[in-house]
Amino acid sequence: MSEAKSFKVGFIGAGAIARTHMKYLKEITGVELVAATDVIEDNLARSQKEFGVQRVYKDYTEMLKAEKEMEAVSVCTPNGLHAPNTIAALEAGKHVLVEKPMALSAKEGQKMLDAAKRAGKQLIVAFQHRFSPQSQFVRDYTTTGELGNIMYVRCQALRRRGIPNWGVFGRKDLQGGGPMIDIGVHIIEAAHYCIGSPRPVSAFGQTWTYLGNKPSNVRSAWPNWDYKTYTVEDMAVGMIRFDNGVMLTIEASFVAHIEKDIFNFQVFGEKGGVNWETSQVFHDVGNYMLNSSAGYVGTWDHWQKKMQHFVAVCRDGAPNESSGEQGLAVQKMLDGIYSSAAAGKEVTIE
Repeated sequence: MSEAKSFKVGFIGAGAIARTHMKYLKEITGVELVAATDVIEDNLARSQKEFGVQRVYKDYTEMLKAEKEMEAVSVCTPNGLHAPNTIAALEAGKHVLVEKPMALSAKEGQKMLDAAKRAGKQLIVAFQHRFSPQSQFVRDYTTTGELGNIMYVRCQALRRRGIPNWGVFGRKDLQGGGPMIDIGVHIIEAAHYCIGSPRPVSAFGQTWTYLGNKPSNVRSAWPNWDYKTYTVEDMAVGMIRFDNGVMLTIEASFVAHIEKDIFNFQVFGEKGGVNWETSQVFHDVGNYMLNSSAGYVGTWDHWQKKMQHFVAVCRDGAPNESSGEQGLAVQKMLDGIYSSAAAGKEVTIE
């Protein structure tokens, strides 16, 4: 067996999510973590101490200029920096893995796609849930026609009390929004992937802020968020219409008065339905309504699969299963929901 080719990776942003990227990349034979950049010195020190990152920089443009042999970059900065960081890395001749959502807007996302095309480099959006065992099961079951024509998808990414008390998740100027763009994006992309990625054509949505911008003494696992800088929504709901007639609804919250947190989607077809979280299928057999459970869907780590996919695409030429085009479709849905909420009416997705 031939030895795996060397693959040199750098990081723009070396905080918590970057450390997760580093953890999995370090496990892949041939991958070298050659450089990282961050404005926080402690993040850089931890990246060297915990993961053996070879060189660190405070300025990402300096890193891109200095690291001639670096082949790819993982962009792990706040959402508002994704586009400029990604475009700079592509223009420096590097492949890019960018954290979700790919940008603050579809307009920015298109500029990122254009930059990747000009550079002849891969742009991968870091969606991990499409690589999970249950997503592969639902996609296989749905796209092979077992459920008949798909009519409707219900997505939920709901926290009872889960406002992030770290980072800049409460700042709209840096993140673009709250739970819809932060956690709703995950379940939307998984569902969209599992039903075959139809083209979104219109959106309707609403957002509410009622607790995050106020102090609270309610006991929760994530207390003491920065309510003074909180400018995002607490809860958002949206509906997307696709070109094939399928409808998708999404409910997302940092704060909701519900029994428990929910992270799931369900697909409704003419011949049956499927639950993503449980890998259950609901259908009619003979004269009975049956609830069927998959005997085995797999047990792999979807984060590991995501990072292996990144290396396989950029180093080995494998097909890109989480492309910038797919990221842009998700971004258009997010844009549509927020635009509709602001306008108070359904909006067209171009």
